[in-house]
Amino acid sequence: MTHEIRIEGLTLTVSDVKTSVDYYCNNFGFTLEWDATPQFAMLRMGGVGGGTVGLLSWTEAEKEGATKMTPLQARAIHVELSSDHLDELYEALIAKGVKIDVPPHTEAWERAMTIFDPDGYSVEVAQGRRGKA
Repeated sequence: MTHEIRIEGLTLTVSDVKTSVDYYCNNFGFTLEWDATPQFAMLRMGGVGGGTVGLLSWTEAEKEGATKMTPLQARAIHVELSSDHLDELYEALIAKGVKIDVPPHTEAWERAMTIFDPDGYSVEVAQGRRGKA
């Protein structure tokens, strides 16, 4: 027997849920699907069939035994997004005052840029569908 398994999303532990909601919704077009701030929020991208990002406050995560990460540990966590219009997105983010850590550049496997969110998580945006370049 085979079981179909899908990835629905991931959850990031954040310092301030509202700040993270604003960051992801205003800069990347996520929509707020579930709002239980200040403890938790769920964002969705890509409509009904799209994926989710949960935002869990550190206060709640610590109740379950989590301990805060160092900035270098947070930097190692990547939220991977894609856009068919990477350069236009870059220009729009610059116009909003978003600090881009690594501007759009071409690697052997993809064209991408990297931004760090308010908690220091890496937000990488690639041109086109991931793994198809």
